[in-house]
Amino acid sequence: MAEPDPQDSLDAATQATRSLQGLSTELTARVPQLLEAMRSIGTGLELHSTLDRICATAAELAHARYAAIGVVDESGDGLSDFITHGVSEEVARAIGRRPDGHRGLLGALIHDPDPVRLADLAEDPRSAGFPPGHPPMRTFLGVPIRVQGEIFGNLYLTEKEGGGEFSDYDLHMVRVLATEAGIAIGNARLYEAARQRERWIDGSVAVTTALLSGGDADDALSVVAEQARHLADSAAGIVLLPTGDGGLEIVAVSADDPSSSLGVIIPARSSVVAKLLAGEAVFIDDSATDSRMVTRLAGLFGPSMLLPLQSGGRVLGALATPRARGARPFSRTERTLATQFASQAALALMMAEAQRDRERLAVYEDRDRIARDLHDLVIQRLFATGMMLESAQRRSVVPEVRTGVGRAVDELDVTIQEIRTAIFALQQEPAEAPSGLRTRVLREINMAAVPLGFKPSHRFLGAVDALVGELTGKNLVAALREALSNAFRHAGASVIDVVVDATATLPDGRAAVRLSVADDGVGIPEGGRRSGLRNLARRAESLGGASWFGPGVGEDGGGTTVVWEAPL
Repeated sequence: MAEPDPQDSLDAATQATRSLQGLSTELTARVPQLLEAMRSIGTGLELHSTLDRICATAAELAHARYAAIGVVDESGDGLSDFITHGVSEEVARAIGRRPDGHRGLLGALIHDPDPVRLADLAEDPRSAGFPPGHPPMRTFLGVPIRVQGEIFGNLYLTEKEGGGEFSDYDLHMVRVLATEAGIAIGNARLYEAARQRERWIDGSVAVTTALLSGGDADDALSVVAEQARHLADSAAGIVLLPTGDGGLEIVAVSADDPSSSLGVIIPARSSVVAKLLAGEAVFIDDSATDSRMVTRLAGLFGPSMLLPLQSGGRVLGALATPRARGARPFSRTERTLATQFASQAALALMMAEAQRDRERLAVYEDRDRIARDLHDLVIQRLFATGMMLESAQRRSVVPEVRTGVGRAVDELDVTIQEIRTAIFALQQEPAEAPSGLRTRVLREINMAAVPLGFKPSHRFLGAVDALVGELTGKNLVAALREALSNAFRHAGASVIDVVVDATATLPDGRAAVRLSVADDGVGIPEGGRRSGLRNLARRAESLGGASWFGPGVGEDGGGTTVVWEAPL
């Protein structure tokens, strides 16, 4: 927080003293009121409240009904803000848009910032009249406000109480007040700038912390969009990433209605895209009217900042912070801070990406070690155990022992196959690894082969792993286990055929996956227990499918075929 400059205060007091020398006792009597006014406007450091206090204090000091401060914009050609005193909210709504300083007396005072005192506004050739709903104003007093030698804006007073004109005394008092106001505004602006920088720094820290916490990549982009919207005081925060054809796609949005913006693509033909991908920032005064903005979203917004997300010469994407139509434009300071924020966010994104790559590499290395251990140690021991059991089986003369040992050896063979499947999955990239359903179906078939004494045949139709969802896949595996268990315990089958068809269709036309387990066993006896079949039906119906049974693959249709299907 900046302290008032003692030299500025001394200069103001000196100017006030020189202005008061030789004036009447009336003016001298008003000095305490002036000093109190100067003290009043010097309290507090929030800029807008400081401007409000200056308006109110000036109106009271000069006995004016209305007061206003027009803040000159960065270009020096118009007004960026207009603060009023004495105008009610109802009247302000009736007036509508506030003056922009491009014409009329207010515009003239921007380019010729000297004190103006008028007995009748309407008679001045620079006056452009009042808009509908504006209260009548006749007498006028205008004084420039300078901050550190530069024009900040103008203080306007109208409608002297009692119907008279503003006097020389009023002019002297307001000029002194304007000098003190310049000091107060300078301090408030320094304080506001410090607070603004602090907010943007805190926002950058929040983004960096969120990105490096190891969260999902989409969540990281959403954090960038949310923080940018909050810090820029914009209607939306938007993150865009490059597309394959050279455009930019909206992938993260923080707005009142984000769904309407997600997925929108700015085509490569846009000059804005070319500049952003080249690492250049683009600032738009009005998105709705700028010909460079070619998407349907442009008509919803006014001033916009479009900033490249770049770090180390690499452009990751872009960040947009559009404000609502009619909102104030972004200041030079806001543009600088936003550009720095975008660079920091890009660096954090790159660091987060590098961190995820390191973690992924550590996982791969660990998986590779586990796969080697399984292959070199576990499988070799299982082989040795199997050979020992086979040797014991040959020496045994007890049939029951030979049979039991044979089954144990078969169990070991199935286990070895399962471990090899796991090793294969561990040695693949996650995107290449089996999604699970085909592997789980084969696992169930291999496990059933041991008690059955033979391995059921199997077929897969269609892209089983790609089409069947996780929930449907779990229920399908459970249904297969139930069907194979029934075939082993009740059917006495010598042949079992398993088909998983991901190209099936339900009676209502919906795409479906269908499991068929056919055997040549004894079939389902009349009046027998059917709890397993009821379980299959319940699983299918819970997913919107069905289950039934029919003739098997034995001679003359002997045996049973169990069918289970569910929509994809």
